[in-house]
Amino acid sequence: MEVFDYMISDKTLFEQQILSYYQSKKNVVFLNSNSNEKSNWLAVSDDDEKYENQWQFGFISYDYKNQIEELSSNHFDGVKFPEQHFFTPQLLIEILPQKVIFNYNAELYHIEDIKSQIKAIEKIELKNVHHQKVSVKPRLNKEKYLQNVAQLQHHIQIGDIYEVNYCQEFYEENVQINPLEIYLKLNQKSPTPFSCFVKHNDKYLLSASPERFIQKAGRKIISQPIKGTIKRGNTEKEDRDLVKQLYNDKKERNENIMIVDLVRNDISKIVKKNTVNVDELCAVYTYPQVHQMVSTVSAELKNDISFKEVIHATFPMGSMTGAPKIRAMELIEQYETNKRGLYSGTVGYINPGGDFDFNVVIRSILYNASDNYLSFTVGGAITNQSIPEKEYEECMLKAKAIFEVLSE
Repeated sequence: MEVFDYMISDKTLFEQQILSYYQSKKNVVFLNSNSNEKSNWLAVSDDDEKYENQWQFGFISYDYKNQIEELSSNHFDGVKFPEQHFFTPQLLIEILPQKVIFNYNAELYHIEDIKSQIKAIEKIELKNVHHQKVSVKPRLNKEKYLQNVAQLQHHIQIGDIYEVNYCQEFYEENVQINPLEIYLKLNQKSPTPFSCFVKHNDKYLLSASPERFIQKAGRKIISQPIKGTIKRGNTEKEDRDLVKQLYNDKKERNENIMIVDLVRNDISKIVKKNTVNVDELCAVYTYPQVHQMVSTVSAELKNDISFKEVIHATFPMGSMTGAPKIRAMELIEQYETNKRGLYSGTVGYINPGGDFDFNVVIRSILYNASDNYLSFTVGGAITNQSIPEKEYEECMLKAKAIFEVLSE
């Protein structure tokens, strides 16, 4: 890859312009940390070629679990993302606060091509395209949701599982949106550290994810499961009180600790003995819409462990399944009503040195532009202490930003 640096004065504006310019490409992955301390990445390509020992960007859908364990999924899938897809970008753009670094394939682009594209990008005038208001409907009515939570608690009470992540879909058919505009509005309303905009052919992911699934830096591997949610306060004092309330909530802490144990167990298969460490347990992080309880688990990878081996040991992430994992996934299939698809999956990159970073696909809109089908899914951890009505309220809280963006 050849490299060309370009200075910018307004990072947010340039990001919007550059996404607008490249959004018609076959494959687009924009990884947005919403931080001035970290780089944002835009990977684009007009083909699906994937090369070893080069940058790869892409995603793994939840249903990839069926290739790891003896599981199946027979529910309706309205969005139809493939189970996994990675590509080597023809153009990879690193966006820093005051500089943009274009990494380009010299067989496809000449330096003059890059310079002319930059000129065209900077001329783009961003207009608000008024999309139709989208009023989604639940695939499951509230009464049935509450019944299913009670049924899942029965499985817990008889010792079938300890915890399960139970989700419900909201969807709309015959809907036409401007995916990029919706993504930018969602990101403005809910700027999160693992936000992303993904396009693969006619399928889109518009994500405001706050959660990291797994990261590798050198030999170190890190997973940061989120379990435990509470609303934001209307005042600073109320906010502080809610943080304290979440931190001391026995039910929420139990949820989080159970998943931490599951993550420790998963990664122990691929790491050196006695290197698994819980760096942070039940820390409360604040996001624009909610406070969440986050734990950090790290370890040192064994030598010669491949990316595929890491995924097969840890995917799907424990925060989106439950414990024990396989039985929880069987019950998810039994009680949920749609395929999760890319929801509960992961998006990220692998760099030429083999390091990688992947998110958890939550707080996300999925859209199939050919079928005009829009969907988003929300859920939460069901434990023996769960109150079904409160679990439903937590789903609505998590979906608040998406409801607002779609109805504006």
